[in-house]
Amino acid sequence: MKSKINNTIIGNQNESKAVSFLQEEGFHILERNYYARKLGEIDIIAIRDDVLHFIEVKSAQRDFDPIYNFTATKQRKVINSAYYYMKVEKIDMVFSIDLIVIRWGEIEFLENITL
Repeated sequence: MKSKINNTIIGNQNESKAVSFLQEEGFHILERNYYARKLGEIDIIAIRDDVLHFIEVKSAQRDFDPIYNFTATKQRKVINSAYYYMKVEKIDMVFSIDLIVIRWGEIEFLENITL
């Protein structure tokens, strides 16, 4: 149980790092930890240059590359959640599914990833 709590704390800290990074890059944060019922969660929803960005954050403190935690199944959940968000909020605009990977404190931002 203690390991799960530590992972949650580390995950929240890394999501905050990701938000700071995005703000420095000119993004306006709209939502954090948006939960689409029965579909899943989107870590960060942001906008920049008239493009809506749905951003998943993956991080790890060990020798495992967190990018491998972003599976095709997880990507489909993010995409479906993005469509749900745009429908509920009545938004019709260009959007991007993005990934932020934080490895040992370093941020890698991958925009517009696809299957």
